[in-house]
Amino acid sequence: MSTTGVRATARLTARADGRGGTALPVLESHGPLALRRTRGSGDQARVILVGAMSGPLGGDRLAVEAEIGEGARLHLGSAAATIALPGQGKEEARYDVRVRVAAGGELRWLPEQLISACGSDLRVSTSLDLASGARLVFREEQVLGRAGEEPGRLSSRLTVRLDGRALLDQEVSCGPGAPGGWDGPAVLGGYRALGQLLVVRPEFAERAPEPRVLGEAAALTPLAGPAVLVSALAPDALLLRRVLDEALARLDG
Repeated sequence: MSTTGVRATARLTARADGRGGTALPVLESHGPLALRRTRGSGDQARVILVGAMSGPLGGDRLAVEAEIGEGARLHLGSAAATIALPGQGKEEARYDVRVRVAAGGELRWLPEQLISACGSDLRVSTSLDLASGARLVFREEQVLGRAGEEPGRLSSRLTVRLDGRALLDQEVSCGPGAPGGWDGPAVLGGYRALGQLLVVRPEFAERAPEPRVLGEAAALTPLAGPAVLVSALAPDALLLRRVLDEALARLDG
């Protein structure tokens, strides 16, 4: 049990408004997590997550919870990169994301990078529950260390369920104290930026994109379900974003 640090949960709910748009009946911000609605396009609502304080710091327990109703469309991003920093104590920080998307709902989750600063210890857990017929674009980017520094400890688990069944469940741990070999050729191979793009669309059940290599250290892989996963490594955040943006443009195209 954490005895120090901040505890905060941001919550949002998106619902079809019955007039061809998306309403946000719940938009709750707490502590360092501030949700701000911005101008959307068409029937899509748009929300930006703003970090009102530095962190997460050691001992913090932060969470984001989102529910996307049937027929609602939401684009969720962030205003800036999230930087995991060391706290006063030795406790790890936690950042939990819990999302539910109903049939016919659509979520595009496209935040900025998560940077693991030297001395930090962060555990990230993302749980996505999708109903059959839901649509999802989910991007995750992690950068190990700021310019010229060693990374902190970063553990990240992504769990995706479609209609109650596992679609994807994976975990990665990097930095000091992580299992041996995390920086070796079988895992990161010396790269310091890693990311993935998960796209779930009902039409992929009939015709999914073919597996392919993307650039120097990225690949697109169809999953056992109406989804594809793009996994990428890069020497820095800029090149990582470029690879994932190009992959998403192809899938959207």
